[in-house]
Amino acid sequence: MKIYRVGSLFAGIGGTCLGFLQAGAKIVWANEIDKNASITYKENFGDSYLQEEDINEVKKTDIPKLDILIGGFPCQAFSIAGYRKGFEDERGNVFYQIINVIDAQKEVYGESPQAIMLENVKNLRSHDKGNTFKVIKEALESRGYTIKAEVLNSMDYGNVPQNRERIYIVGFLDPVQTMNYKFPSPIPLTNLLNKIVNRGSRLKEEIYKEFYYTDKVSFFDKLKEEMTSHETTYQWRRVYVRENKSNVCPTLTANMGTGGHNVPLILDWENNIRKLTPRECLLLQGFPKDYKIPENMANSHLYKQAGNSVSVPVIKRIAENILAILNDRELFNNELYIEDQAGQLAFLPD
Repeated sequence: MKIYRVGSLFAGIGGTCLGFLQAGAKIVWANEIDKNASITYKENFGDSYLQEEDINEVKKTDIPKLDILIGGFPCQAFSIAGYRKGFEDERGNVFYQIINVIDAQKEVYGESPQAIMLENVKNLRSHDKGNTFKVIKEALESRGYTIKAEVLNSMDYGNVPQNRERIYIVGFLDPVQTMNYKFPSPIPLTNLLNKIVNRGSRLKEEIYKEFYYTDKVSFFDKLKEEMTSHETTYQWRRVYVRENKSNVCPTLTANMGTGGHNVPLILDWENNIRKLTPRECLLLQGFPKDYKIPENMANSHLYKQAGNSVSVPVIKRIAENILAILNDRELFNNELYIEDQAGQLAFLPD
């Protein structure tokens, strides 16, 4: 079975890369601009192929040949007028760097990556009144891809107890492969919150001590009054306490690294209050227990990295299905055609 070569844009600390590696692909190139995220990435993947640089400055024709291009890109507004005038009018938008990589692959190697997988916030479809998704779809289609997109929640599709909805865009150059591709089916949530979160109060005197809240916190009395469950998580929302009553963790966000104010809180078995640790946040994203955290890196950076990352098991399941489709084409020599009633190749609906 062929080993497919993957290039990763906006790689962060490697969650997307790890999912594809676990599925059986090979990462041959990755790019990340954040220096602290790059440190964590190199700690776990080595430094042989990560290009730590602003993607706008990367020489795209130097990127090695890719079979699959992946990335979770920042969501920015698009101008339809600017798009119609050409991509040169939208150089500041990082999505177009994805297109530039595709174009460079075609220029240098004679063909674009066979498949793409992009991840973003769930409201990408409605962003800018649907204009953003429209431009993304048109841009990819103009490069020969047909795409499917679906919103998946990590707690339903990754067996991690985090309420995290993200849109995943999968596309292939061969439209038959796109039609045959299926997103993963829901699976039961068996990896419950208290299997990840350690509520042992003994930790208060050990390495977890810095994560505990005391009466020195101005809203401590309000926390003590409202936090009563040992099964769920809470958050302080400026003036009130919010409980996640579904017994999962709320969506981890990058701004957890901004003063730690948005880090979910838990009540330990002796009713002490503390924040989730960076390690627990990584576990709630589905990273393995042995994923390396660089020594002496500030917790603020680690929280940001966890919140910016993806849920690894969801990526793995998506990647497994992508690889299965690519291998089916290789094994069955394009015999998996699906045609509509008129005998024409049936393309995906909008």
